[in-house]
Parts: sequence; C-alpha cells; structure tokens
Amino acid sequence: MNVLLIGSGGREHTIAWKLAQSPKLGDLFICPGNAGTSNIGQNINLDINDQEKLKTFLLENKIDMVVVGPEIPLVEGIHDKIIADDDTKHIAVIGPKKAASQLEGSKDFAKKFMSKYNIPTANYKTFDKENIKQGIQFLEDIKSPYVLKADGLAAGKGVVILDDLNEAIEVFKEMITADKFGDAGHTVVVEEFLSGVELSVFALTDGKSYVLLPEAKDYKRIGEGDSGPNTGGMGSISPVPFADEKFMQKVISRVVEPTINGLQNEKLDYQGFVFFGLINVKGNPFVIEYNVRMGDPETESVLPRLKTDLLELFEGVANRNLEKYKVETLPGYAASVMLVSGGYPDAYEKGKSIKNIETQENQVIFHAGTKAAEGQILTNGGRVLAITSMADSMDEALKASYKTAESISFEGKYYRKDLGFDL
Repeated sequence: MNVLLIGSGGREHTIAWKLAQSPKLGDLFICPGNAGTSNIGQNINLDINDQEKLKTFLLENKIDMVVVGPEIPLVEGIHDKIIADDDTKHIAVIGPKKAASQLEGSKDFAKKFMSKYNIPTANYKTFDKENIKQGIQFLEDIKSPYVLKADGLAAGKGVVILDDLNEAIEVFKEMITADKFGDAGHTVVVEEFLSGVELSVFALTDGKSYVLLPEAKDYKRIGEGDSGPNTGGMGSISPVPFADEKFMQKVISRVVEPTINGLQNEKLDYQGFVFFGLINVKGNPFVIEYNVRMGDPETESVLPRLKTDLLELFEGVANRNLEKYKVETLPGYAASVMLVSGGYPDAYEKGKSIKNIETQENQVIFHAGTKAAEGQILTNGGRVLAITSMADSMDEALKASYKTAESISFEGKYYRKDLGFDL
C-alpha cells in the first residue's frame, strides 16, 4: 500500500516510523517531512493546496491512502477535495471531512456540540466585537482564574489563563479588536476555570465504530511547574497513572461514546482520530477541547506503546470495518522530552547545528523541527527533537530521556526537567 503522509513535525515522524513497521506498506511519501522522516520514506515538496498538482502526484505515484497529520489541511477540507474528484475518490483519507473538522476549527462549534450531547465541559459564553460589553460583564461575574480561548486555530497557543480580572479584560479586548491571535481570536470563548490534572485520550473512528489508543499526559507550558506561556507541547508521558479502569469507563460512557454518536446524529462523516483533551476533576472527566488529529507531543509517547499494526487500523477506518480490529499495547511506560529552540514560543532562530543525536537502548529520537543541509542536521522550528524512552516505570523512562536530552547539543537548547511532577 502506497501512502502519502502530510506534515513535518514530531507527530508525523512518529506516524511514519510506526507505518514503516507494517509489512503492508509499499512506498511512503512525506510532505514536506523533516530530517528524521527522510530516513524512513521519501520527503517531497508539494503544494497540497494546488489541487491539480496534488491530483497528479497521487495518480502518478499510485497512492492508496493519504494520512493527514496536522489540523489546518483538514479544517480547510483536503479530505473533501480528494474524494470529490472521480479520478482520486478511490483513495482513502485518514482525517475527517471539513464539516466535521469544525470540532477543532471552532471552539464555539465544539462547545455547542458538547452542550447538545450532554458531554461534560466547563460553563462558557462566546463573544465577538458585537458584544464586547457583555463579555466584560461575564468576566466580572465569574471567579478567577479566567480562561480565554481564541475560537479558531492558533497552533495550540490560543488559550490564555489569567488570575487578574483587569488583565483578563485587557487581553479579551486585544484578542477581539487588536489581532492578538489574528482572525482566530476575533471570536472568543470565555470559560469558567476547571481545577484538576489534564490528560489526552485518543479514539480512531471509521464513523460508526472506534478503537481507543493509549492515553497520555502532555505538558503545554514552557516553564517548570507549568509556568509561563503555552507552547505546542514540551513533552508527554504514557500511560497516565490515575487513568485506571474506573476512570476510563467514565471517559468512554460520558465523553467518547456520546461524541461518536453525536457525530453520526449530526451526519458529520468522520474517518480519523478524535483527540479528547480532558481534565480530571475529583475523579470525573471534563472536556477541555477536541482536536481532529493526533496530539503532538502525545503521539511520540502513544505510538511507541502501540503493538498493533497502525496501517491495519487505518485500513479498518478506510473500509469502515474497524469493529473487526483490536488495539494491543506494550507494557511499561513511554516518556517523551521535547528539546526546543531558545526563545520559543516567542521569537527564535533557526539553522543551528545539532550534534550528538545518538539513542540509547529502548529509545527513539523523533525529529520535530529539523532539516538536513550540507551533511548536517539543523534546527528548523521552535520544537526541534522529541526523545522517547520506554521502560518499566515512569521514572526510568524519564531518566533515560533526560540523559539523552543532556548529551544532544545545539545553540539555545532548552527543555523542561520536571515532566511527570504532577503524576
């Protein structure tokens, strides 16, 4: 089976690495990929927004399946475009259609969906430039801390949590009127704060049935002790100790199944991953957000624990017979530590030479923001490398990842040294 994988980050390197373990895989192309994916398949430069060029590539390379890593192409409707053409409609696409991708593309859409299907989430209201005064009043009426979410896509950084009311009001106004998050923030969802420990749960669905992948805990803030601004993610751990059978049964009955049933009820055709960003509030799961793809950096600790052939699961999605498949996981823990560029998530420099990229036993280094040039591996993004280690315990897995994180070098390297502190 020939596969085109879209994306360039650590998530895509991990998916490519897992797909390459399948005896069913033929040619693997990654668009655009990174220095790590080039060792697994063929990186290609292709404008996926140019429909004719995309169609030509798919047909010339006899592509059987397109796996969409990031959210933007899904929200922009790449699935719909591929199956709308008679020449390419036979190609399987892993990732939901445009209408269903609004689960991530619009926070307001997601909140209305959760409300309709009685899926537990924080109380909220949505505001734009037409009702700024009501938004300020709502902030004044709720308790600190204040949660402000850009309605649209903001690369995982569109959520602001503030303790001070006056600061929250100023940021709220900035988001709507001063392009703090561009168009994504012109509509703002204001939520009541939920206190607890977060975790990520992943379902893969063919639109009717679903399978659950291993859960993970990721770390979004740049600073230790979960301080400072949000990032795309500073690392992850799987499994999550408190996500025992009792808790996961609540997740399935209160969140996962109502979501899958709700999508069917809304006639939203969904073939792909559903990411449930959850928070454990006194033993009960609440939904913070949906994503319509695998998380990054969670993928880097989830897929290494997956014993099942990922390409076979994708076939089940494509053929809409996923109920025939069972997910098996490896025992033990996976811990993934993200190395990032100095200055990230704000301004940072690219093109720094990376040295000593060497793994230990039971460890994989996934490239996130890298490129190969003149015989060197160079930094090419804010998040650079994810070091994933497998071990019998969380502490052992973290220790191994930190040992490698220390030995790899590039100018401005930074990583959090406290992952797992809240577990």
